[in-house]
Amino acid sequence: SVHSKLMTNQLLESLKYGIPLQPFPDLPPRDVSVPHAPIRTPVLTISEKQLAIKNALRYFPTEFHSRLAPEFAEELNTYKHIYMHRFRPTHYEMKAHPIESYPAKSKQAAAIMLMIQNNLDKRVAQYPHELITYGGNGTVFQNWAQYHLVMKYLSEIEEDQTLVLYSGHPHGLFPSHPDAPRVVITNGMVIPNYSSKEHYEKFSAIGVTLYGQMTAGSYCYIGPQGIVHGTTLTILGAGRKYLKTSDLSGTVFVTAGLGGMSGAQGKAAVICGAIAVVAEISEAALDKRLSQGWIMEKETDLSKLVDRIRSAKKEKKPLSIGFLGNVVDLWEKLAEEKEDLVELGSDQTSLHNPFNGGYYPVGLSFDEANDLMSKNPAKFKEKVQDSLRRHVAAINKLTARNLKFWDYGNSFLLEAKRAHADVTRGDGEFKYPSYVQDIMGDIFSLGFGPFRWVCSSGEESDLLETDRLAQETLKKVAEDSLPESKKQFEDNLRWIEQAHSHRMVVGSQARILYSDSRGRRALAAAFNEAISQGRIKGPIVLSRDHHDVSGTDSPYRETSNIYDGSAFCADMAVQNFVGDSFRGATWISLHNGGGTGWGEAINGGFGLVLDGSPDAARRASLMLHWDVNNGVTRRAWAGNKNAYDSIKRAMDEEPRLQVTLPYEADSDLIQSLIFD
Repeated sequence: SVHSKLMTNQLLESLKYGIPLQPFPDLPPRDVSVPHAPIRTPVLTISEKQLAIKNALRYFPTEFHSRLAPEFAEELNTYKHIYMHRFRPTHYEMKAHPIESYPAKSKQAAAIMLMIQNNLDKRVAQYPHELITYGGNGTVFQNWAQYHLVMKYLSEIEEDQTLVLYSGHPHGLFPSHPDAPRVVITNGMVIPNYSSKEHYEKFSAIGVTLYGQMTAGSYCYIGPQGIVHGTTLTILGAGRKYLKTSDLSGTVFVTAGLGGMSGAQGKAAVICGAIAVVAEISEAALDKRLSQGWIMEKETDLSKLVDRIRSAKKEKKPLSIGFLGNVVDLWEKLAEEKEDLVELGSDQTSLHNPFNGGYYPVGLSFDEANDLMSKNPAKFKEKVQDSLRRHVAAINKLTARNLKFWDYGNSFLLEAKRAHADVTRGDGEFKYPSYVQDIMGDIFSLGFGPFRWVCSSGEESDLLETDRLAQETLKKVAEDSLPESKKQFEDNLRWIEQAHSHRMVVGSQARILYSDSRGRRALAAAFNEAISQGRIKGPIVLSRDHHDVSGTDSPYRETSNIYDGSAFCADMAVQNFVGDSFRGATWISLHNGGGTGWGEAINGGFGLVLDGSPDAARRASLMLHWDVNNGVTRRAWAGNKNAYDSIKRAMDEEPRLQVTLPYEADSDLIQSLIFD
């Protein structure tokens, strides 16, 4: 109603004023209806704890220090991190409000405010009160003071200024120009020799860095829909590659994780026509996905679950079951059964964060594990590694029969190897492939990856119009595409035609599909024109997952199918971040870590606001061309044929594009050489 909109606008006016100090806010009680992050496990000296308090107090005038210092010390002692819970907003609803609700001078800045609040929406975020969006530690800001200051700066920023953020800390507004990004974000950019998990825990606790995961720290998360399409393509690809079929009816897919992005797995399997069984140790996380419709059934008893799997296989109807329990118990139960009940398997627990809530060991309840994690981290680590050994042993028994298993880029194989599980072959390579190696890598090399948009009006009608435009646009682009690309467009057309019926919106009015550079630029142009003509009511924010063609260098995931020795090099992701900055991005981010963990990847992302103007159209065309073709070029240089063909096509279309292409060495010649 008009009245409620006015009320919302009045409440959001407080975003202009920064950290609330007058009046001094009450400390809100701990809300037990919202999941909370596990207690962290940094090892700090007394002087480092004192430094953490000193660093936190920097955000407040000195007259408040004597009051806040003991409170921050208590938070540090209790949670091993200073979240500044007293300053968590409680007088307005944390969600993506219509863009007109935000008190900003710049529409670009208002769009960023909307995206930040969406990342902290309790329906969207994993641990919203600890400012964690997904992945167990994928953080938006280090504390609530940073949130308030960033929102204040965004309410004030002009089109000739740029806000600089150091791991959540607002460094300040600096003069720039209208084509420069409004916000530049770096998260976790530490000196390489100090990029261990132990260093992360310490630096995070003293308040100087954060783990932005991917779209958490770049303000581009769109809920589990953000990965459901990629998971759908992965499951379909697994069926085609491993089972030699596109018909997955009666096929069982077993996996784990429903907390953050992993929550997409059940929905994706149902879209594919399969039967998903997803283990989850947190009842709150499982119930959240059940209530949102991402899981259809809940089971707590293993014997009953096995019976339900049998009946579902006979029925051959799409189904998703959330099993409340430990995935190791589930795999061991399936391995005991004489009949082969499961064909496909993976894992999406947050094993990039194995010893601080990303993976729960078998034999302990959720609460028991959290208690041991905080009180005896060394013992907890032992339990996790023992659990991983059992986890792998059960999977090995099933793969010796008929199970096809893959690593979903969550560091499952890496952490299993570190736990000395039986997960490697005689040559030292992993027994099981990464899904990028076996399924998604060729898609990336064609230039296809997860392209997203958010309708800032908050109107479902705008999202439906973009769905219609996407269908119309992709059909045209597909007509004049390479044969392999045409297949990808066909899959994505089916996806977008069905997207609305699957009711995947959680939080902002957002959509995702996979497209190449040509498709992304055509979509941006169509959306921008519709905004200018009033067919779409408000600006649209374009973004993508960092897990994309060019966005991430990660040797155990995004670049795992690059075999020229450069999989451990991060030039691509860094160059992408820099290149997006001067080609028109509204905001950009560069992160240490990602889905595979701190120190295991470098990744970056962007947001770009379409407002219907010619400037927006120009920026989108220029930036989206680079944002994809940078990675296609790198993959072509590494020897991927799909990428080679794709970048040659791109050069034919754009005469200003000239890239260095490889000459392939003769294998027999190389093999004939003699070395000392």
